[in-house]
Amino acid sequence: MRVVEIAGGGGSAETLVLSERPDPAAGAGHIRIRVRASGVNRPDILQRLGRYPAPPGASDIPGLEVAGEVDQVGAGVTRWSVGDRVCALLGGGGYAELAVVDARHALPVPAGMDFVQGAALPETVCTVFANVFESGALKGGETLLVHGATSGIGVTAIHMARAAGARVIATSRSPAKAEAARLLGADLNLNATADDMETEIRAFGGADVLLDMVGADYAALNQSVLNPFGRWVIIATQSGAVAQVDLAKVMMKRIVLTGSTLRARSADEKARLIAAVEARAWPWVASGAVRPPVEATFPLEQASAAHLRLEAGGHVGKIVLTV
Repeated sequence: MRVVEIAGGGGSAETLVLSERPDPAAGAGHIRIRVRASGVNRPDILQRLGRYPAPPGASDIPGLEVAGEVDQVGAGVTRWSVGDRVCALLGGGGYAELAVVDARHALPVPAGMDFVQGAALPETVCTVFANVFESGALKGGETLLVHGATSGIGVTAIHMARAAGARVIATSRSPAKAEAARLLGADLNLNATADDMETEIRAFGGADVLLDMVGADYAALNQSVLNPFGRWVIIATQSGAVAQVDLAKVMMKRIVLTGSTLRARSADEKARLIAAVEARAWPWVASGAVRPPVEATFPLEQASAAHLRLEAGGHVGKIVLTV
């Protein structure tokens, strides 16, 4: 099979090279997917840079989500059959023509959805569900604040929060992206380079749940705009991982500060999460309420160009490789 490998050091996009490896086989409890599309995510870039290695037992090939047809079923698998259209969450191995995955980590691609759209869902939907709805406990009628709102995670968070009956405050770093967030359904759309975010958010009523992909630079803002009993959930630290937290404010507001990663979770924990996503969030996907936009597609052999597009930061939504 053709795969994209990370060759050599240095971390530049040019280290992504097309290569060949033996076709993998689906072992017990696993399925093999003939990959038609693979989502491109920021953790893939971090892996290329040497800052986010594959967990033990996972493929060293980048790629954390795919969509395609089941073409091999391992012993003990009863849910899936050859030919089923699925998307799946992987620990690695998505930038390839074939991917083997724990059968419990796959979801059905809804009728009427193509593989490109399907590949844009597993990593983002699972990340948002785990952090906004499980750790953050977002409920209908509450307000979610999303920093980095036009990223793949951000647009998915907007759609899922709206589907759950919550209001959304979106922050981004240009007037065009603020407008894009408005079109995606956010109720308050702020340009971080021009707007007085603290004043605007407080005037809107503050935030009950905060999905933070920025980190240090927004720590003071976050503590100011969170409502009593607010939940501050960190999933990335693009501006730095070391921040000043006013513990007195945390106590007075009863703020919950938490965070998580997804890739390193155990197979059983991922299976639990996938089942929860399928029960609660997948109906939103099937109905079209959650359908994050795909900014661009690149063929597998142009993975380096896809990474450069993601790193440039001008995208709204997801970038996907086609296989």
